Amino acid sequence: MKAQRIPVLLATFVTWPFACGSDNAGPALPPDHVGQPCTTAAQCYPQINGAPLVGGAAVCLDRVAGGYCTHLCATDADCCAVPGECTTPHVQVCSPFESASGKYCFLGCEDGDRADAGVADADTFCATYAYAGFKCRSSGGGSQNRKVCTP
Repeated sequence: MKAQRIPVLLATFVTWPFACGSDNAGPALPPDHVGQPCTTAAQCYPQINGAPLVGGAAVCLDRVAGGYCTHLCATDADCCAVPGECTTPHVQVCSPFESASGKYCFLGCEDGDRADAGVADADTFCATYAYAGFKCRSSGGGSQNRKVCTP
């Protein structure tokens, strides 16, 4: 009888650490603040503890399904300029977005932007480092167009 308990106990302890959590957790959030889903700008950039963002206020772009946390910017240097704003080394770019006024920070996916990740395929990069389902596409910013990760 004791010999039969050992495999059951062993199976319990081997699977136990993986059994925690919810099956309804949903997709993992992006590793960085830019691109996180939102319904209001107040949900964006919680790690900066109220510090002002360089370039302009946080924005929840509602033109992106599920919302997209970003902030206004004038140049690429405005993105990731505040401690805690960016949590990864991936390049963020400042670009106009479709017909929205102003420019916003986005995870960049041009060839040079992906160099730090060693991922050749732009869509794979976006799905991995932005959010599952994101692809590398034109920001739609006219003459200042950039390739950025969005759904």
